[in-house]
Amino acid sequence: MASWAAEVLQSEVAEGKKLENASRFPRHGWVVPLDHRFPERRNQKIRPRLGQLPQLMPLFVRYLVWYLYTRARGRKPWIDCITMMHGKQMYGVPLGGIGSGTIGRGFRGEFCRYQMVPGIYEYQTVMANQFIVTIRDPKGHTLYQKVLSTHSKSKKGLGSWDWGFSGADGLYCGLYPRSWTVYNIKEQSIRLICRQISPVIPHNYKDSCLPIGVFVWNIENHNSEPRDVSIAFTFKNGTGGSEDKNGECWSEVFERVHEDTKAKGVVLHQTLRSVNLRYCLAVKEQPGVSVSNCPGFDPLGPGDTVWNDLKLDGELDPRDVPLTKTRKGEERAVAVCGKCSISANSSGMIEMVLTWDMPQIVFKSRGVTHTRRYTRWFGDEQTAAQEMAAYALYHYKQWEDDIEAWQNPILQDKGLPDWFKSAVFNELYFISDGGSVWLEMPQDLNASLPSYDSRVEYGRFAYLESHEYRMYNTYDVHFYASWALVMLWPQLQKSLQYDMAQWTTSADLTPRTHLFHGNKGVRKLANAVPHDVGDPGKTISRFTVSLELCLVFVFGIRVYRDHTFFKDQDYLTHMWPICRAVMDRCFTYDRDGDGLIENEGQADQTYDSWIMHGPSAYCCSLWVAALAVMVEMAAELKDETEETKFAEALTKAKITLQEKLWNGKYYKFDNCDAPHSNSIMSDQLVGHWYLSLSNIGVEVFRRDCVKSVLELLYEYNVLQFNNGEMGAVNGMNPDGSIDRYTMQSEEMWVGVTYGLAATMIFEGMVEEGFKTAEGVYRTVYEKIGLGFETPEALYGEHKYRAIGYMRPLSIWSMYYAYLLQQKKQSTQTVEKVTDDTPSPLLSVRSVSGVAVSSDSSSDVSQ
Repeated sequence: MASWAAEVLQSEVAEGKKLENASRFPRHGWVVPLDHRFPERRNQKIRPRLGQLPQLMPLFVRYLVWYLYTRARGRKPWIDCITMMHGKQMYGVPLGGIGSGTIGRGFRGEFCRYQMVPGIYEYQTVMANQFIVTIRDPKGHTLYQKVLSTHSKSKKGLGSWDWGFSGADGLYCGLYPRSWTVYNIKEQSIRLICRQISPVIPHNYKDSCLPIGVFVWNIENHNSEPRDVSIAFTFKNGTGGSEDKNGECWSEVFERVHEDTKAKGVVLHQTLRSVNLRYCLAVKEQPGVSVSNCPGFDPLGPGDTVWNDLKLDGELDPRDVPLTKTRKGEERAVAVCGKCSISANSSGMIEMVLTWDMPQIVFKSRGVTHTRRYTRWFGDEQTAAQEMAAYALYHYKQWEDDIEAWQNPILQDKGLPDWFKSAVFNELYFISDGGSVWLEMPQDLNASLPSYDSRVEYGRFAYLESHEYRMYNTYDVHFYASWALVMLWPQLQKSLQYDMAQWTTSADLTPRTHLFHGNKGVRKLANAVPHDVGDPGKTISRFTVSLELCLVFVFGIRVYRDHTFFKDQDYLTHMWPICRAVMDRCFTYDRDGDGLIENEGQADQTYDSWIMHGPSAYCCSLWVAALAVMVEMAAELKDETEETKFAEALTKAKITLQEKLWNGKYYKFDNCDAPHSNSIMSDQLVGHWYLSLSNIGVEVFRRDCVKSVLELLYEYNVLQFNNGEMGAVNGMNPDGSIDRYTMQSEEMWVGVTYGLAATMIFEGMVEEGFKTAEGVYRTVYEKIGLGFETPEALYGEHKYRAIGYMRPLSIWSMYYAYLLQQKKQSTQTVEKVTDDTPSPLLSVRSVSGVAVSSDSSSDVSQ
């Protein structure tokens, strides 16, 4: 934070100045200068320890055979452990709404990490996609023209452009779904603040799905005479890959009016992976802002025509540009430009938008075409991108009001640490940039659904386990991440649950070989909860076989949690028979009749390489919690027979849990009497975490045991792991050494740490809870530069695993735990949070046309 901009921001915030803030620059967020370099670089070149090899070698051999076979067939493995992606230490807030594709942005201004095709990430930085500023004096002399990029001159074209904006003169602030980039052009006494807005708004199920990014340029003239300032926006076809040169790309200019807003711009028509795709750039025409465009130039050439046009008069000349389709080997770029005259010591504004339109998506293996949700309002014709551009330029101010009304209660809460205010919003990037798809239900399927089924009105939603682990709606991981959906987009959580319920009752008897043990089996049995719902390279409605015990437990637990949020009797009634069916299957896993289910020494829970034998702390915690919620749901539905059955099972399980796993201080990892069985597992209270935040109202896990475990976890897994500055390690030995029995035991899982922190906060260990989670944020965002691609796991040193992971969305459970703890403190009620507990939905349901006062710092322009 040594640059001019950071110093200005720090001093203004410290002094609490209340100046006009036209750019709505916030007090909180992830803030770095544009020349920032992270102090530590890590990678995913993980090598198992010698002692870990024996249990992994058979799996590795089977994986390698499958990997080579998959590659030989021209397909991409759904988990690629051979050629893993490494973090680029460059990302900021991505562009786009939920489920319609995203375009990544680097914090230095790059357009990068394209996810147009569901679940397929392309990591190129496209150098032709840029903003260019031109500054002219009242006499018409061009004083300054620069590409607003810190990169040096491109080697693949556009050599006539002036690159290399000084990163020391810029500042970035990310607070998802918005970001701010400040450019201080000191020699011209001009300051530019670009505000990027994506329409990701809680409880908004229309605008939140739109493939849109708005750019609002606040231009400050600190000269004693007027200045003409132009901002040009250039963009090329494709995503930076070889397919960009396939040809058949064409462009056209357009004008569209929505209400009283006129958008003028250019559309690029193309195909990507044989699917139609359109990019649209537009500027809002208004008094004082003139709009010009260039419908086509060669991004592989020197770019001198565009550059010289701007330098001549600050405008683009659309004349003499051929509009024929590109030929094979060619690419096409387009540009729009807004120009305004700004009086001395005054400011102006230029509003721009980027939209993209890929209305249909096709999953290869079955050739099934799906339609994205936004087509409900904008259709699937060739004009949707233009219509969305005008719509965005009219509505974005309302979006910002709604975003601030949602965020301000958190940002203005003095009880929450500043780092958390950045983390809780910025981790939401994964909702849109997690390979998410939000689809319309096919009409024939819609007609067969009951009216209360959320999919009828809100469509179907799915997102990836990870940017690298290409499985949709991985259910054991979504168990952690679902707090973000249930609190902010509850209808999407409902929709996902209705899908999982439908697929749980279905069967797929296709033979297959299981990688872990090499044994034969079928893809899925009836009344078995699927691990996930497919690979984006195939289809999102083809379930994957499940051997995971925890999937069965988390289905019922999640149904109960959801019901406490929704209070939807139709939902509970619909899910109840499915909960009963899957839980009844679980009783067969109690081999010795002691009331606890037994793990079978295979990948049967979310820690799939950290094998458990017999009763285990993790699975038995979930089992007991599942029995408890079954009792509660049966009672509410007046199913007395089932209530009695599950109540008796719960009583028996609670007794055996204490007898077999409790050692006086914590619950042992498992009960197989091996040395690693005494490992202190950070996730051993996972069932209590869910029950507590679901306000179950009865004591299921003994309060004294919970207190003992949390204190021990903080002392061992947190404070003795990297000096307490990197979250809670998964496994710790009783002697204070890290459990290195397997790779996953020595990892720290970001989402698990957030869940543990939430449990601490709920139980009154507020300082310890935030301290536990703070180490994760500081490491990911400030030390190793993996913000906006948060990994699943960190090692103590040098390594991480699985970038861009779903589980860290569990940070929203921390905020809900904080709300509940605040309520407990205010009412002095410890035993049970009453029904008037502030709903996590209230602060976002109240979004309206008028925002509460903005949580904005003094303007960085001063």
